[in-house]
Amino acid sequence: MFEATKSLVARARKLLVPAGCISAMIIAGALVFNHNEAHAAIDQGAPLNQSAVAPLVALNHAVEAVAERVTPSVVNVAVTARVTNDQGEGGDGQEQGQSQGGVSPQDLPPGLRQFFFGFGGQGGNPQPQPQIEHGIGSGVIISSDGYIVTNDHVVNHATQIRVTLHDRRVFPAKVVGVDKLNDLAVIKIDAKNLTPIAWGDSTQVKPGETVLAFGNPFGNFPFTVTRGIVSGVDRPNPYSNDARRPGAFIQTDAAINPGNSGGPLVNAYGELIGIDTFIITNNGQFAGAGFAIPEQIVKASAEALMKNGMVHHGYLGITMNDVTPENASFFNLPDASGAIVSQVTPDSPASQAGLERGDVLRELNGKKIANGSALQVAVSEMAPGSSSHLRILRNGKPMTLKATLGEFHNSGAETASNGSAKKKGKLGITIQNLTPDVRQQYNIPDNVHGAAIVNVVPGSPADNAGLAPGDVILEVNRHTVTDAQAFATQVENAPSGKDILLLVWSNGGASYRVVHPASSSDQSNQ
Repeated sequence: MFEATKSLVARARKLLVPAGCISAMIIAGALVFNHNEAHAAIDQGAPLNQSAVAPLVALNHAVEAVAERVTPSVVNVAVTARVTNDQGEGGDGQEQGQSQGGVSPQDLPPGLRQFFFGFGGQGGNPQPQPQIEHGIGSGVIISSDGYIVTNDHVVNHATQIRVTLHDRRVFPAKVVGVDKLNDLAVIKIDAKNLTPIAWGDSTQVKPGETVLAFGNPFGNFPFTVTRGIVSGVDRPNPYSNDARRPGAFIQTDAAINPGNSGGPLVNAYGELIGIDTFIITNNGQFAGAGFAIPEQIVKASAEALMKNGMVHHGYLGITMNDVTPENASFFNLPDASGAIVSQVTPDSPASQAGLERGDVLRELNGKKIANGSALQVAVSEMAPGSSSHLRILRNGKPMTLKATLGEFHNSGAETASNGSAKKKGKLGITIQNLTPDVRQQYNIPDNVHGAAIVNVVPGSPADNAGLAPGDVILEVNRHTVTDAQAFATQVENAPSGKDILLLVWSNGGASYRVVHPASSSDQSNQ
């Protein structure tokens, strides 16, 4: 199971009586409906008085109106694909993701892998030879002349794509272009006078608002609509094959199941606010946590694909952490907003601009940066070669840097600082110097320097902070760690009873972790 689960100026509305307003009136009316009258009707065995159920009837009419508006824009996407065994569940997903840049099942947490109905089935042919597989996904019409948005993972490896419209007409489709970074694709059918969906504004989406999800769950229930609310916004990137993929996902409890991939998530006005893309679940089926790519990303990507057949994403060359109330004081920040630079890729635009580890990005081209996801989205939407003015805080002091963005490519990045054996302390970890044997055992690159974690006490502060054997401590409270002894000394010298900020290299990237040390009475057990 995915570890995280174990653990957006109002728009002018042209409709005279928008469905959203109706919903608001319904809720208010429901609060004052005649409770006694309803019960009297029940007690007498007579039909309910119309005034007693009017709020529910009005709600039905509102949802029906939105569904009637949106459904003609929804399509069924049937794909025939030629895949090899190593592209399915049993294959080397990471290798496939690196070589093709797509979303393979192995690149996703276990609960996300079955979202596209049909591919990546259980078991599979053990021979690594081409196989013909069939899958069903969803899509949404964005132009009257046949352009459709869906997920890249729906059409990945496709040899044939057939699109079924709401009126049951079937058309062959071709891929216009894909945006693998954002898992989006635009396909085209030869049809006219179609009904495109209206674009919404995902930057205005708020938790709690009513949304509808459309799609083709399980391949057997075409043009399904489900209702729920926005459970959360700005959810982080869960993909394991590239930490630089933008997050900012919209989370909803509207039922989304395998086959819904590429379908629209709409607001109460029937406007597109997201494209359904994955779920988090124990068994691959709906568990109340569905996620959609926000409209601000979808629209920009789709327009670029329709115009050029490809998308060029800006690239800065950093790894980041969000600023939180826990870590803000370590960077002398006035509030808990911004993105902390935890790693700078050598020879990247960030490195050339002078960004350093520990800098806190607060503004990009005059716009405030709320967190790391917001920065990732903003940078990825900018064209390579664009000039970016970065407002930062370095040790609490404001600075402005200018960076010329590069172009994003699907390749990893690394960092950082050097390394006989020691120490178990108040954090609940055992560390060692980075000897050749330790590097080989944990696959730690030669350019990573610090002290390696070789053991973590279950339930300890380090365990609670997510530290694991093979991680490398690069800094303690913003001070560089050179070896195991330096780490132990810095931890011992940290103020008693205070949180400790660690910079940790793990799985190819660096991130800041706040650890809550154990009290003195607990240390004897560690």
